Amino acid sequence: MLGAGGDSSAVAALLAEGVVQVCGTAFAFAAIKANGSVVSWGGADDGGDSSAVTSLLKEGVVQVCGNVGAFAAIKANGSVVTWGNAGGGGVSSAVTSLLTEGVIQVCGTTFAFAAIKANGSVVTWGDAGAGGDSSAVAALLAEGVIQVCGTTFAFAAIKANGSVVTWGNAGAGGDS
Repeated sequence: MLGAGGDSSAVAALLAEGVVQVCGTAFAFAAIKANGSVVSWGGADDGGDSSAVTSLLKEGVVQVCGNVGAFAAIKANGSVVTWGNAGGGGVSSAVTSLLTEGVIQVCGTTFAFAAIKANGSVVTWGDAGAGGDSSAVAALLAEGVIQVCGTTFAFAAIKANGSVVTWGNAGAGGDS
């Protein structure tokens, strides 16, 4: 399939050394280099084209998470940079002010992302039906979250007290 990430020739020189992590979407890849920069390739609309955020990906990236068509990168300062399919979490403008610091983990479903912050709160964005809207359980996600995991269309969060909070599509487990 054309644009499915298999042809890295355009970025081959950048991938020749120093790669420490590779992550994928359905049709693209993103690699973190030892210097904290990110190189992406593959389907442009599915995260292979990070040119809109290149200046933010030149240094300091410590983790990249991909879903079907977008990436979310955590930087050393705890901020998050997103790119790829807008409806699937590649655009986080609705929650940008919540992603400028303190993020310690990002997890994805098919079309959404959830970020845990150092204070134990969770921020979500992307397709509402895939877990991008956690407003129904927002009070339960305001503190104490230690881990988040995603299915195809739902998230589950483990809290410090051992309880689990879910949201997203009920048929995919998001029915707490």
